[in-house]
Amino acid sequence: MKDMLDIVEKFEKILYGTLIILLMVVLAFAVAELAWTMVTSLTNPPPGLSENYELVNLLGAFLLVLIGVELLDTMMEYFREKAIHVEIVVLLAIIAIARKVILLDPATTTGIEMIGIGVVIIGLAGAYYLIRKAGFTIGKGGLQQKEQG
Repeated sequence: MKDMLDIVEKFEKILYGTLIILLMVVLAFAVAELAWTMVTSLTNPPPGLSENYELVNLLGAFLLVLIGVELLDTMMEYFREKAIHVEIVVLLAIIAIARKVILLDPATTTGIEMIGIGVVIIGLAGAYYLIRKAGFTIGKGGLQQKEQG
């Protein structure tokens, strides 16, 4: 039975390593595309970001890269410590919902969708506050509290 668990653990490490490498490739292309978009929007006539939608799209792409970096950080921490840092995961969700709000078109969004997004934001903010205050992580040994120091 112990041999089977060792095999599963090695397989899990290979999967995480593969996912980390693939995410790094995706992030490299996303940063290159973000840089290209920024350079072309600043240099094409008329110079500067002339339309609001261009600025919103640029900010959305930036936040998408930030989400990818945070996801990479979460995966690396799990790979190193075998622990999920709940604070990072909730922060990742907050960044993702912030991106959604920034890219939201109020003209096509219903009131109930906006209320739902607001409820999600309040819930995530409350969860982040409580997790930050308590300093909890979930790891191999179950629920653990970080050392306060």
